[in-house]
Amino acid sequence: MQIFEAIIGHVEKRCEAKGKRLTTQRKLVLRALIDANQALSAYELVDYCKQYFGETIQAMSVYRILEFLEEVHLVHKLNMSNKYIVCSHIVEGHEQGIPQFLICSKCNKISEKIVAPETITGLQSHARQEGFTVVSPQLEINCVCDKCGQ
Repeated sequence: MQIFEAIIGHVEKRCEAKGKRLTTQRKLVLRALIDANQALSAYELVDYCKQYFGETIQAMSVYRILEFLEEVHLVHKLNMSNKYIVCSHIVEGHEQGIPQFLICSKCNKISEKIVAPETITGLQSHARQEGFTVVSPQLEINCVCDKCGQ
């Protein structure tokens, strides 16, 4: 609980510095993602808040909250699964780069790393050469973690 409060205190200051507000419901959704320690869909968040915190929150509210949390770089949307995960850099004040997610296809363990800008530039250049425009440079790579591989 103390770790969550420290994270929320830091996040509130970051939001205030950007002219944004971390409302009670936004804190609830963020707390659920931190507490769950795994990627959750909006409907899984509704269930999680009800089951673990005794709080009822509407799915449409969760979607709006997730949009806000993504906008202020506190969570990431995993496009392959349509789920959300807390940014692993949530307490760091630096601007975010392009995230790469290694996702275990067996246990859903996720590791987030920031991709070097030159790697993304190279990928975008290659896409342009092939007649494509990169819409979202976020990388999501299906893997098997060492634990599941044994």
